[in-house]
Amino acid sequence: MTEWEKLRSGNIYNDFDEDLFNRRVRAKKLFRQYNKSDDSETELRNKIMTELFESVGKSVWIEPDFRCEFGKNITIENNVYINFGCIILDCAKVTIGSQTLIGPNVGMYAVNHCLDATERVNGGCFGKPIKVGKRVWLGGDVKIVGGVTIGDDTVIGTGSVVTKDIPSGVVAVGNPCKVIRKITDEDKTEYSQYIERLKNND
Repeated sequence: MTEWEKLRSGNIYNDFDEDLFNRRVRAKKLFRQYNKSDDSETELRNKIMTELFESVGKSVWIEPDFRCEFGKNITIENNVYINFGCIILDCAKVTIGSQTLIGPNVGMYAVNHCLDATERVNGGCFGKPIKVGKRVWLGGDVKIVGGVTIGDDTVIGTGSVVTKDIPSGVVAVGNPCKVIRKITDEDKTEYSQYIERLKNND
């Protein structure tokens, strides 16, 4: 089993492996090219995202300066917006659900180095997947560690550090991030009425 195969299967792998190094170099070339592109170059950006990620949906917009480790473990569904400065260390599968909004300087860190110092300095690493549900809003500077799933329709407050699963339809904040309440119909504003009027006029 290659180190890439170990990484993809969730086993401990050698972070200093030459093939993994080359895969990181490839990813850096692609995301640097993306970050240097102009907002008007949508066709080029879509091409780069297709090459960089495992899967990317329609109407995905990523602001610079985006960075990732490999790219090929990242799946982004339709209608996702990622704000400035996002970092995804995708040594395990990272999935971002459709219609999700990601604030500036968000970090998703699927990687974990070994706790034993000897193992760590010799490149021992392992990863756990991250899954962000559909219609989620991650506030600025949110950090998510490996093994976490965030449910659909949830809001994660600015600066939160998400170390455990967060259910659907809640507001969660803090370090460590905790649920503070459910999102209910009382959270709707007059904008909901505006949307309904638009639909009725179609």
